[in-house]
Amino acid sequence: MTANYAPIITSLLDNDLYKFTMLQAMLHQFPQTHGVYRFRCRNNEDTVYPLADIKEQLERQLDSLCELRFLEEELDYLRSLRFMRSDFVDYLELFKLKRRFITVSTDDEGRLFIDIEGPMIQAMFFEVFVLAIVNELYFDALSSDTVIEEGQRRLDEKVTLLHQYAVEQTKEDGDTPPFIVADFGTRRRFSKAWQSHVVQTLHHAEPKIVSGTSNVYLAKKLGMTPIGTMAHEFMQAFQALDVRLRDSQKAALEAWVHEYRGDLGIALTDVVGMDAFLRDFDLYFAKLFDGLRHDSGDPYIWGDKAIAHYDKLKIDPKTKILTFSDGLNLDKAWELHQYFKDRIRTSFGIGTNLTNDMGITPINIVLKLVECNGQPVAKLSDSPGKTMINNDTYLAYLRQVFEVDEPE
Repeated sequence: MTANYAPIITSLLDNDLYKFTMLQAMLHQFPQTHGVYRFRCRNNEDTVYPLADIKEQLERQLDSLCELRFLEEELDYLRSLRFMRSDFVDYLELFKLKRRFITVSTDDEGRLFIDIEGPMIQAMFFEVFVLAIVNELYFDALSSDTVIEEGQRRLDEKVTLLHQYAVEQTKEDGDTPPFIVADFGTRRRFSKAWQSHVVQTLHHAEPKIVSGTSNVYLAKKLGMTPIGTMAHEFMQAFQALDVRLRDSQKAALEAWVHEYRGDLGIALTDVVGMDAFLRDFDLYFAKLFDGLRHDSGDPYIWGDKAIAHYDKLKIDPKTKILTFSDGLNLDKAWELHQYFKDRIRTSFGIGTNLTNDMGITPINIVLKLVECNGQPVAKLSDSPGKTMINNDTYLAYLRQVFEVDEPE
């Protein structure tokens, strides 16, 4: 295996926007919150070689990551985003990740373990960096001219598809909502250079379709729209903050509204499942938020439920937007757009299939919040296998409180 000690992460902007938005909200409202994060590879059995083999390289990459600071031009860019407050950017001017909060270990079966524990205003900022580093180190050993050629062939096919979709859109009624796709692939990318190449290629091919990216560095570099609001960890943290567990979703949504005052109005729905979410997403929140994000479960059933909920509240669904971000490719996104376009606006965040479609089986890695302020936290995903916690007692309690059935 090639020893890759050149720093992979060279800018703290090389991160997803929702890390910045969640960090700002936590800093302003819950700065003393403590978090524990755990790394897991969901498909260890499919790896070409054990992830434990990259441990030494990973340690060195983390050393380099924790030396980085924001540059003045990067801070200026963040200040240009209207939802970033000046005091938060001033905090980032002093910001530096602390190496002592993250540890790496392996076991006899070749599995890799990464543990992050510390203040959430530090700990939560590691996730995307760490996942991107692990991916790049793993795939560096598998890269070859043949792999890159295959990746380029698949990218060329995506460009052709985008051109076809653009032509189809010109035939539609002027009132039909546009087909919009954003890159959500930083954490699962083949490499930093490949993500940049893919996003630049697709944006250049059809800038009206591929207009945004979750990666703040690429948004700045390519003049694209940075995309992102909240992730599961933000909603999960409220399970351990000073509110009743039953009120944790409403408290999280209220805190978000308080922080952003109408900006960044896409709510994540699957922390305790769509049905339980909709019971909390009343007329007040439905009017305050611009739309909802899908990240697990059947997207068609989910979208129909969302539209029915808006109808029930006597809100015109056409004034809202559904963002889909679970395991998509361009074909699936287009099919979903066709299904919903006459009833509600849509947008799509595509990750692995954009930035790691190389003909090699991707590794399905996650780094999730599992404890907050000394208490377990979890999500009850609408998809089997996405729940990540070892505390069955707490899971049973969470299901009981939110009236979520055990998965079959």
